[in-house]
Amino acid sequence: MAGRPRLDDAPERLVRAAVGLLAEQGPSAIKARTVASASGLSTMVVYGHFGGIPELMRAVADHGFRELGAAFAQVPVTDDPIADLFAMALTCRRVAHENPHLYDLMFGLSTRATYRPLSDADLRLSGHSPAFRDAHVHITAACRRLVDSGRAERQEPEVIAAQLWSLVHGYITLELAEHFGEFEDPVEQVLLPMGVNFSVGLGDERERAEASHEAGARLYDSIVQGR
Repeated sequence: MAGRPRLDDAPERLVRAAVGLLAEQGPSAIKARTVASASGLSTMVVYGHFGGIPELMRAVADHGFRELGAAFAQVPVTDDPIADLFAMALTCRRVAHENPHLYDLMFGLSTRATYRPLSDADLRLSGHSPAFRDAHVHITAACRRLVDSGRAERQEPEVIAAQLWSLVHGYITLELAEHFGEFEDPVEQVLLPMGVNFSVGLGDERERAEASHEAGARLYDSIVQGR
């Protein structure tokens, strides 16, 4: 009817409203009525489509992983897998800084009193989400290219990807919490040399690893300039 909002796009509107509230006000703003108001819908629509705020937050996390996957897809595949991986690390860092509360939700870094936990643990683990796996596959594919290039000792690409994932997200978590305030350029002084050390530990030559990380930084800059 005229004057009534369309409901066929309600789930997407609710998710985007929640993403915006996280960015602007933080997790305390995520309530059925505030999300409904921000999306121009009613609270009944929230419950009708998602069942409650925990289920909506799961959809919001999936949205974040789809956005991260899309950002990874913008990183070109070059003949230097280490450069590609470092460009993806910088891309992940940018995504995290654009909406730290969304990043926090995606990776389950805290438990919030405003969120009722889901009863099924499998549903709460973002690592089980297809959206997460679709994003993570970009990392695994680059790690497979790294192994095939001979610049890393032969091992399962999934193992390297898990180690790299831990390194990058550990850095991002600490940076968002302002633990690197004493550094003028934490990316240059912490993340880049840590990535080089990681590559050398995998079997690469230090000089070559350093050159690849510098190339990855330039590749990332070209992506940002082209956005």
